[in-house]
Amino acid sequence: MSEDAEEDDWFESDSGDDESDELDWHDWETDDSDGEESTEPSDKPEEASDADGGSLTAGFDDVSDAEFATDAGDESLEQDAEPATPEPTGSDDSAEPDDDSGGLGSSEFFGGEFGAPEMPSDEEMDDPFAEDDGDDTEESLEATGGTEFDEEFESEIPRIDIGVTGLDQMIQGGVPARSLMVVMGSAGTGKTTFGLQFANRGLEKGEKAVYITLEETRDAVIAAASEKGWGFEQYAADDDLAIVDFDPIEMANSLSSIRNDLPRLIDDFGAERLVLDSVSLLEMMYDDQAKRRTEVFDFTKSLKKAGVTTMLTSEGSEDNPYVSRHGIIEYLTDAVFVLQYVRSEFQETRLAVEIQKIRNANHSRETKPYEITDDGISVYQQANIF
Repeated sequence: MSEDAEEDDWFESDSGDDESDELDWHDWETDDSDGEESTEPSDKPEEASDADGGSLTAGFDDVSDAEFATDAGDESLEQDAEPATPEPTGSDDSAEPDDDSGGLGSSEFFGGEFGAPEMPSDEEMDDPFAEDDGDDTEESLEATGGTEFDEEFESEIPRIDIGVTGLDQMIQGGVPARSLMVVMGSAGTGKTTFGLQFANRGLEKGEKAVYITLEETRDAVIAAASEKGWGFEQYAADDDLAIVDFDPIEMANSLSSIRNDLPRLIDDFGAERLVLDSVSLLEMMYDDQAKRRTEVFDFTKSLKKAGVTTMLTSEGSEDNPYVSRHGIIEYLTDAVFVLQYVRSEFQETRLAVEIQKIRNANHSRETKPYEITDDGISVYQQANIF
């Protein structure tokens, strides 16, 4: 914290305006450094039976028995007739009826109301997967191969991406803008990296961001980002990023003032993304459970009032990774991301992420493995953890 901020009322503005007690970002800085269609007729004719003396044209109103029989004889229907030996011919032109009229595949057999079934060509037989104008198979395969969601996404709510490779693909359309999100996990699961990566994604897109830390100094935040190749120092110099390091005790004691001024400061700075690392340290400042719930609820309410997309980090419970340490923040937020260890006596320890909830957004509910690399967190969407 700067020396000017170490006065009795450290939230008092240095602007020199005696009529305003509004604080500035610098007052907060504590460190200056379809199925196939059948070709068969829909009304199937009754089978002809000579033994029962039935009509050969039963079921066909427009065809008589006389018309049904042919001069050439129908080997497939007249069982007592001897097979006729075809006479050799030297020409393709024949006195015989075209297309073996009267055969089972002829149009005369099916009557005037039914067309002969269309047989596949030689080329189609050679290539059963040949493209067909009315076949959507190829399109559907492409739709299912690239994403978990086949339908086109439409929404009137503005969406943003988190910036974590693989995880964004698990959310259809992106997270609704101005959402209040929390990433929970035990020590070493990458919660801080998650928050830094979320802020960096916004900065890369030309958005302004605010990063509030209760665990590290301003210099430590810049150094951690630089290790990943993220230029937080330059963003801060260009006034695109405000890094504020709070002492948890001082923040708890002054939370009412911070809560009241935070929406205005965010609006004045023009921030679109905010990160608070971590809300657990703030919760620990209150021994009384009722007091803790009230203060955290009021603080998250002020963040929503500010209209900024916020990412909070929180420690997970020692007994249940799907619950925060104090069991409060997951009920006050719009989205919950769970980072956890998956251990087995037969396999090495792996990291896994699961989206517990996102309001107003469809998302995958699978548990996916991820790694923390030199480039940040990468989620392997196509892989399975088990």
